[in-house]
Amino acid sequence: MPREPEPDEVKIYFLPNLMTACNLACGFFAVLMIHKGLVEVGDVKLPEKQYYEAVKPFYEYAILLIFGSCLFDLLDGRLARLGGQESPFGQEFDSLADIISFGMAPAMLLSKAVLFPLGNIGWAIALVYLVCGAMRLARFNCLASMPKKPGASSDFRGLPIPMAAGFIASITFFLIDLYQNDHLLGSWKYVLAGAMLGLSLLMISDVRYPSFKKVGLRTKGTVGAILIAVLILYVTVQFRYIMPVVLFSIYLIYGLVRPWISQKMRKEIEVESDPDEELEKPGDP
Repeated sequence: MPREPEPDEVKIYFLPNLMTACNLACGFFAVLMIHKGLVEVGDVKLPEKQYYEAVKPFYEYAILLIFGSCLFDLLDGRLARLGGQESPFGQEFDSLADIISFGMAPAMLLSKAVLFPLGNIGWAIALVYLVCGAMRLARFNCLASMPKKPGASSDFRGLPIPMAAGFIASITFFLIDLYQNDHLLGSWKYVLAGAMLGLSLLMISDVRYPSFKKVGLRTKGTVGAILIAVLILYVTVQFRYIMPVVLFSIYLIYGLVRPWISQKMRKEIEVESDPDEELEKPGDP
């Protein structure tokens, strides 16, 4: 018989928290790679193209590590819900890992890769992003600790910080390709600065974003949906510098236009199941 936990004993489930630890490790090494890029360039003022040529290997590693953090962050929640192993410890551990992987690492990447031509203004925007990200996580934990009402929505309140981090990483990935092909930002860097401020404010806004928590092993699909998913995966691999920006932008914009989309269409897009389907057992007719 398994030993029953003491009333004051903290429940620490292995697999979900292992995924969270991997998330944190990816964030740590992403920060390390960005720091190495800063050391490589030093205090030398280089033209934009030469700057990206010098830091490209370090920033590309950092971007891939941030994408890795997104994957592990997705897995820890799925594993916890799948095994009924959600716990206050896992929730707090996940938030602490997220502030490094999706707060600190993207903030450094934002200031030194996306907005580096703006100097101290870039640092200020990165700081705003980090503070908004921390506030987003704190609010999420407060809401998660409140008693759940029957039929309560599983939507996220404000843009999830992993999606914000993924957007920053994908934008940087795209900019590296632009500079590699002799395309300069010009005045677009000011538009980009405004967009990043908007991204930060979206995290602490009341805009609702779907969580897709209902998508699981028993989620029903169609042949057409599977073919579309395979096609998107193929196009993403073929156009790896542009497609991540497109995919993260679609999610970002979807939350803004979602209130004007019909309930039926939203249900299809968000792969929501009917309440009756949720009650079916394996083997039910």
